[in-house]
Amino acid sequence: MIVEERKLTPIEDSDMDSLFVLPLHLIPLETPALSRARMIKNTRLRSVVEMFEDSSTGSGQVEVNDLPRLFGWDPDKGIHPDLAVLRKLAGLESYDVFSLRILLREHGIAVSQQDALKLSDEKNKELTSYMTKFTYPLIMQIYGDENLVINDFDDVIKLFRDPDLRKAKQRLQQMADKLGISMLEVPKFLEDYGDIFLSLSYYRNCLDRLAPLLETFISAMYEIRGNYQLRQDPNLVKSIIMMESTINELSSAITGRFENFDRSTKQMWDEISAQRFQKVKQLIENYHTTIGGVLCGLTVKMNAWIRLFPKETSGGPVKRAEFIMSEMRQGLENIRHIEDSAPMLAQLS
Repeated sequence: MIVEERKLTPIEDSDMDSLFVLPLHLIPLETPALSRARMIKNTRLRSVVEMFEDSSTGSGQVEVNDLPRLFGWDPDKGIHPDLAVLRKLAGLESYDVFSLRILLREHGIAVSQQDALKLSDEKNKELTSYMTKFTYPLIMQIYGDENLVINDFDDVIKLFRDPDLRKAKQRLQQMADKLGISMLEVPKFLEDYGDIFLSLSYYRNCLDRLAPLLETFISAMYEIRGNYQLRQDPNLVKSIIMMESTINELSSAITGRFENFDRSTKQMWDEISAQRFQKVKQLIENYHTTIGGVLCGLTVKMNAWIRLFPKETSGGPVKRAEFIMSEMRQGLENIRHIEDSAPMLAQLS
C-alpha cells in the first residue's frame, strides 16, 4: 500500500488579517511610493519594507535605515518624518490589527482612516465557529431557548438593537439592569463584547493553524539530533535543544493564557455586571501584544521552514541543519523575551 506523504503549506492571510504584514497605506506618510509598500517580518524577525512582491520576481525588501539612500532623503535636513515613523513601526513585535490598535496609540502613530484596523469580512466569517462559544451564553441571557439562527456576531447585535420578541425585550431590560446601564447602552456593550472576543477567537485560530507546523518542525529537529553525523556537532545539538525548549515553553504559555481567559469568561457570566465585563476585557487586552508578538514570531519562523521543507522528505538532514543554524535560531530569543516581559496572569475576582 502506498501512503501519500503529507505536504504542509505556509500560513498566509490577507494583509489586514496577517500577524506579520503591515500595509503602509494605513499610515499617513509623505512619500507616495511607501503607500504602495508593506512592512513585513523577515525570516530573522527583522522588520523590513517590502517594495514589491511577486511569485516570479520574488520579494524586494529594504532595511528601514537604507530608505534615505533609496529615496534621496537629505541627511543634512535631519531625520525625514517618514523614517522616524518607520523606525517606530519596525520596533513593533506584531502587525495584527488588535496589537496595532494598542501599539500605534502608545507610539503616537496615526492611521489614515479611523476605522482602518479591522479584520476582513472573510476572516470574520472564518472565525464564526470560534465565536460561537462566546455568543451562546449571551444569546441565552436574552433569548433563552428560542430557535434563532445566528451566523456571526453582527447577527447578535442586530437582534439586540431591534428585538422582535416581547420576551426578548424584557430580558434585554433585565440584562441592562444587571449591567447597571440603560437599554440604549446595551448595543455599545455588545459591540465591545463582540470585539474583545473576536480578538480572542483570532488568536486561537492563529494558534490552531500554527500547531501542525510546530509539530512538524519539532519532529524534524528530533530526527536531526538522531543523525549519527550531525549529533557530533555540539553547537548544532545545543541550538536544537534550545529551540525545542523555547518553542514548547512558548506554546504552553499561550495555551495557559487561553485557559485563564476561558475561566474568567465563565466566571463573568456566573454573575454578569459591567464591572466584571470590564475586568475581563482589560485582562484580555493586556495580553494582546504578548500573544500577538509570540504568534507572529513563531508563524514567521515556521512559514520559512515549511516553504523550504514542505514534506518530511524535503531536503536532507545536512541541509536542514544548515538552515537551522543560519536562519531558524536567529531572533528566537526575541520571542522568548516578549513572553518573559508579559505581566503576571491575573484572575477575575
